[in-house]
Amino acid sequence: MTSRIDTLVILGAGGDLTSRLLLPGIASYLASRDAQSVEIIGVDREDFSAAQWHKRISTAFASAPSALGTRVADASSYLRGDATNPDDLARVLAAAKGRVALYFALPPAVAELACRALSTMTLPAGITLVLEKPFGTDLRSAAALNRLLQTMVPEKQIFRVDHFLGKSTVLNLIGLRFANRIFEPLFSRDNVEKVEIIADESLGLEHRAGYYDHAGALEDMIQSHLLLVLALAAMEPPASLDAEDLRGSMAQVLRATRPWRKNGTSSRRARYGAGSVDGRRMPAYIDEDGVDPRRKTETLAQVTLAIDNWRWEGVPFIVRSGKALAESRQEVIVTFKEVPHLPAGLTGVASPSRLRVSLKPATLDLDLVVNGEGDPFTLDQSILHAELGEAELSAYGEVLADVLEGSSVISVRGDVAEQCWRIVEPVMKAWSKDLVPLETYPAGSLGPSEW
Repeated sequence: MTSRIDTLVILGAGGDLTSRLLLPGIASYLASRDAQSVEIIGVDREDFSAAQWHKRISTAFASAPSALGTRVADASSYLRGDATNPDDLARVLAAAKGRVALYFALPPAVAELACRALSTMTLPAGITLVLEKPFGTDLRSAAALNRLLQTMVPEKQIFRVDHFLGKSTVLNLIGLRFANRIFEPLFSRDNVEKVEIIADESLGLEHRAGYYDHAGALEDMIQSHLLLVLALAAMEPPASLDAEDLRGSMAQVLRATRPWRKNGTSSRRARYGAGSVDGRRMPAYIDEDGVDPRRKTETLAQVTLAIDNWRWEGVPFIVRSGKALAESRQEVIVTFKEVPHLPAGLTGVASPSRLRVSLKPATLDLDLVVNGEGDPFTLDQSILHAELGEAELSAYGEVLADVLEGSSVISVRGDVAEQCWRIVEPVMKAWSKDLVPLETYPAGSLGPSEW
């Protein structure tokens, strides 16, 4: 572990990401850990007075002790500048004290231009570069960006953010799999019928057309977040929770992962039409502000994957994510194979047992087949329920804790980011050739009825 950060520079400080997630994340971290305050320097192209910037910080710290918000605001500053201009970046870095983390709260294309500008400069010793996903726009661009970053700083000083991979999520899955003798032997092709990894939400576009209409559900959720959850659910036991051991095990299983059909057609895509979610009318996706229907952007994506290794050969992994659906859920569902033989005379249970690990809220449900009430020869299904450890911090609080404390346990390693693009690339090509139809589902439904 390296030394902690003294100054956090936020490029894109005037944007929604900073006000809605980053600054409240810092407040969450500092308030819960009673940690030493960090100096924040906000940078953006728009004019912010010192009073406006301090108000932005104070608002984000509203739920924290007032003294903490005041202390952080007083130690922070705002500089007007262009993140793609080397002269402006030099001025910003000159104002930073101690060890610096540079957070790219910018659209992907702008973040890449900022990196290219930084590559022409001499950077402060020990600087950490913090990049939001998506990391690149395809395998080729991700590899090129990785090569560029390697010329600037060592890999240990690059933090690729995936807030979905907070420490609580990581440790819940790892603890469940590798600290319980009852589960670990079952996680293999001999016992598992299929694994589903789902991240559905009832929210629609929510004024994010500028980003989402270029990305869609496949790139926004599956390519990054859900493939990393798959890696945790399917990887071999790491030697330790050291960053390199953990990320090495994740990389190993992702290298063995591919679309079930190699041409990418083992996938489905759809987008929502007009409907009602929680009593609120929602327009069709193509009628949302800023959407270009010609892009054929999907709001629901599902891909069936195979893992070509000894443990998982022949087991389908189904990853799915969508918007404007009937319910929000984030879960891993392991469906077990049926028992090879049921003694004659026992009846009553037709469905297989399932283990459901909910990521939010953090819970576990395991189906158990037991003797039903009354007739002992009639079987019934009971559910064993457990509450898992909830996160102490917000998702971005956990990310920023690692950034500020110099840890890279939940940072996405460069080769892992490239593997995620490699896995979905055949699907992207199949969709670009219309080999997979773009279906429609009403907002507020469970998705297309055929699914």
